[in-house]
Amino acid sequence: MPTIKRKITPFLWFDTQAEEAAQFYTSIFDNSQIVRVNRYGKAGRETHGMEAGSVMTVEFEIEGQPLVALNGGPHFQFTEAFSLQVNCETQAEIDISGASCRKAAPRAAAAGSRINTAFPGRSCRRRCRKC
Repeated sequence: MPTIKRKITPFLWFDTQAEEAAQFYTSIFDNSQIVRVNRYGKAGRETHGMEAGSVMTVEFEIEGQPLVALNGGPHFQFTEAFSLQVNCETQAEIDISGASCRKAAPRAAAAGSRINTAFPGRSCRRRCRKC
């Protein structure tokens, strides 16, 4: 019997941008990867309305943290209520995170991304849409 590695995995709902969002997040953080892409089949189309073969979920990891992005349709909108806080040890790490965020800004807007970087005594909130 398989052992559950983690009890809780954040699940992010998108209309059709799950794969693009996962690619964005994994492109700006080291030690990140897309683990698996699952696709909709023909069954259930009358319920979910998605084309067979289109991306259903994308399982990915950021610094060992598993996440799942779902293309669930327009029923719920992705918002900035979800954020990633990146704990940094130096200002250089914050600068690198900010530079990566600015470079990826066009994709970040599609992902609805917010990245918070912090190290002891200071914090900096980077909104990729406005970098």
